[in-house]
Amino acid sequence: MTVRAASSVLVGRHRETAALRDALGRARAGEPTSVLVGGEAGVGKTRLLEEFAVGAIDGGARVLVGQCLELGEAGLPFAPFAAALRAVLRADGPEVFAGYEAEFAPLLPELGRASATPATPRAVALSDAPRGYLFDLVAELFQRLADARPLVLIIEDLHWADRSTRDLIGFLVRAARPGRLLLVCTYRTDELQRGHPLRPFLAELDRARGVERVELGRLDRDGTAAILADLLGAEPLARAVDDVHDRTQGNPFFIEELAVAGDPIGCAALPETLRDLLLARVDRLPDPSQRVLRIAAAGGTRFAHDLLAEVAGLPEAELEDALRAAVAAQLVVADRDGDYEFRHALVREAVHDELLPGEHARLHARFAAAIEAQPHLVAAGRAPAEIAHHWHAAHDHPRALVAARAAARAAADRYAYAEQRRLLERALELWELVPDAADLLGMDHLALLEQTLDAAVTAGDFSRAITLTRAGLAEVDADATPLRAARLLDQRGRLMALLGKSDGSRELDEAYRLAAGGPPGAERVRLLADIATHLVKIDPRKAARVAAEAAADAEAFDVNVALLSTRIALLCHGERDLTGGLAELGQAAAAARAAGDAPTLVLAMVFESDMLCELGRYAESAQAAETGVAEARRVGISRSTGAYLLSNRAEALIALGRWDEAEAVCAEAARIDLSGVTGLHWLQLGAGLRLARAHPGADELVDRALTFLNRPYLWPNHRLPLHELAIEAALAADDKVEAVRAARVAVADESLPQLPREGWPVLSAAARTAARVGDREVAVAVAALAADLPARHPAARAHAAQVTALLAVGDQALPAWRAAVGAWRADGQPYPLGRALLALAEATAAAGERDETAAAVTEATEIGRRLGATPLVEAAATLARRVGLRGAAGGGAGSDLLTAREREVLRLVAEGHSNSRIAERLFISPKTASVHVSRIIAKLGVTNRMEAAALAHRLGLLTEPAAPR
Repeated sequence: MTVRAASSVLVGRHRETAALRDALGRARAGEPTSVLVGGEAGVGKTRLLEEFAVGAIDGGARVLVGQCLELGEAGLPFAPFAAALRAVLRADGPEVFAGYEAEFAPLLPELGRASATPATPRAVALSDAPRGYLFDLVAELFQRLADARPLVLIIEDLHWADRSTRDLIGFLVRAARPGRLLLVCTYRTDELQRGHPLRPFLAELDRARGVERVELGRLDRDGTAAILADLLGAEPLARAVDDVHDRTQGNPFFIEELAVAGDPIGCAALPETLRDLLLARVDRLPDPSQRVLRIAAAGGTRFAHDLLAEVAGLPEAELEDALRAAVAAQLVVADRDGDYEFRHALVREAVHDELLPGEHARLHARFAAAIEAQPHLVAAGRAPAEIAHHWHAAHDHPRALVAARAAARAAADRYAYAEQRRLLERALELWELVPDAADLLGMDHLALLEQTLDAAVTAGDFSRAITLTRAGLAEVDADATPLRAARLLDQRGRLMALLGKSDGSRELDEAYRLAAGGPPGAERVRLLADIATHLVKIDPRKAARVAAEAAADAEAFDVNVALLSTRIALLCHGERDLTGGLAELGQAAAAARAAGDAPTLVLAMVFESDMLCELGRYAESAQAAETGVAEARRVGISRSTGAYLLSNRAEALIALGRWDEAEAVCAEAARIDLSGVTGLHWLQLGAGLRLARAHPGADELVDRALTFLNRPYLWPNHRLPLHELAIEAALAADDKVEAVRAARVAVADESLPQLPREGWPVLSAAARTAARVGDREVAVAVAALAADLPARHPAARAHAAQVTALLAVGDQALPAWRAAVGAWRADGQPYPLGRALLALAEATAAAGERDETAAAVTEATEIGRRLGATPLVEAAATLARRVGLRGAAGGGAGSDLLTAREREVLRLVAEGHSNSRIAERLFISPKTASVHVSRIIAKLGVTNRMEAAALAHRLGLLTEPAAPR
């Protein structure tokens, strides 16, 4: 009986297949959809996707497939995307890249050779900025392809993915752009041991919109029997099914291996160990084929024919015969490019693990030498990573050291900064094992550490960067090289603040002391300028002095450009004339543009949009930020400084009432996923927006934002908005105790009197708490702070008027709320205007001004509906019911909310009478009085008699209703 090596049927996967088809259906409809297919090795993930891909293609979809390579975290960046894009290039030609061939060259080096277009300028920033530009281009390419027909992108073996590949996948998932794209990723669940980098990545993806997990379990006994029947061409014996199922536990790949390796009739002769199982078919090959497979296993799961021939050193005919036997045994499969791949990675692992120690080192050394001599033997761009991998595996420490640094440079050229950092870390580990390491690399150990630090900072690995600064400072000789030590201290101080560990002032002060005593020159000028820039948020006066010192030397050494970012930072912090500052900012931006200083130009645009927003010129701010985003993208820094432009644009759009656009911008900023506190601004804005809309995900975003308050240090302009958010979140949840606690913490913040822009919204929220809860202590604190806090610009003046109204009592409330509404109209922000209108409606209701009440409620309702601010609309409707407005807030026409008898009962409740006393006064039974009280509480939307009485006093419900006018 002939036994097939692989089953031709897909068994027991109806649920998983249906899930993938449903996901494709959602993607066809334009809904962002991603599916994560998990399962242990050999469980049938690839088989499932092969069947699904056939059906998708038959249904008119396009399918692209890319596979992660088993080179580890320091492996070839973006390998699966390079494979998928290479297929696009073959099918569609270079024109599909729409003139961005040079930008795609980091993924497909063959495009770089064919294009004369210069690559996007790279800039140094505290993130992997140029890579973000590449990510945007990849996403746009996939979107164009999906516009033509539904696109399925399959990424296999995600457990082997490098950091850059994971980042790009995360970007595509979080991008959630409308388009007919289905992203499917497979991974081995049995590889995810504690500490595996894929574990937190999967958890992050689970929180993203449109992500679904499909877990492939093992087959049951019937599934095992079905596979055996297909392989054998006949029904297997029951004993054989039981035996195979017990040994394989329903793993399809192992079932196939046992069926082929054992008795072809009964499948009873089973290898004793898993390794025997995996190697059983290998052992049945001719000796030449086994030797070739051992060589190929050192090369990886995929291997090129020419490379294998070079390493094996066999005559072509012998090599082909050996490979032919392996292919016939279905241990190896050939692809259409003429290369080969082990049918299952487990087989390659088993063969590779069988290599003797000397054989292992020798084969990897031969692969490294072959690729070094002939880089074309591997795919374009893969040579540096492959060489570094093989020399490291060969334990040739000197060559591994040099190769690691060369691969790190290549990784940086591909914007794979995390891999660059990891490769440089490997070089640091190898340094002690190579006596002449400094001569081989042409640098000392500290220089290598400094390069690693720069790579970590650029990759956004701020925590690792902090550790590297500590190591660098322990090694540097501050007396001999003060500027070198000062640079490390400057970086450490900045990183401490970015991670919320401290303000970094101690490190920056010491950096300045060393730099001030260092040798004059361009390096010292640049260093002083950087220190001044970082000091601005901590001590603006000292920053100005340091900047002046740098400026004194800058002209002599012709490095005035180095001071541009410092000038801009000084312009935009502390006491300043915003209108005059805008003009100076324009001059600095023009100088940066003339000097070709793209990062400083974008920084100027960040502060321009910020100043315009504070001045209340919201439309101009939004436009300036949008222009800045485009500029940041053009120069490849949309993932660093450009991220602040996104949050500035969101802030202006929120102020303009363009909330849907603001949500989209916040989502775009979220995809950048900055480290430390650099991503806090959009998070705080997005959380506030969701609160105002009663979004189901509001609590999650609010919690994420407020966790930053637990950090040892936050810049005050970050901390104060979080205090406001904490108060608003507690009020939205009707948690009066937490609202009071948050308000007391907020008004006690010592930075509040120095920051009017951030301080006034905090005082508004605290005053709202005092008014709602009746907390005298908070009210007094707010009044004291408000008396001295400047209110120079429209929003600040509106908040000041609102605080006055919230704290007003008696007859002062109505005119105060009229003034607050007028101030918000002058500022132009619709949401705070809507909230002020509701408060005005309460005040006018208490004063018996029903027409004004109805107009305020109606306008607040219209604002809430336009913004999608559900709580505002509901509050307006509740107020309309309570004061008995006819048709206001969407209510129908009818009599006042309370009947005449209910008003009589409410007056007696407000006087403090019990149900029995009310019954006596009104000559009704106690039971009837109780029914009236219950109805009043329900109609007013309160929870008890005391709240009903308080509301009645506040809204004027105890007076006789005025005749309709």
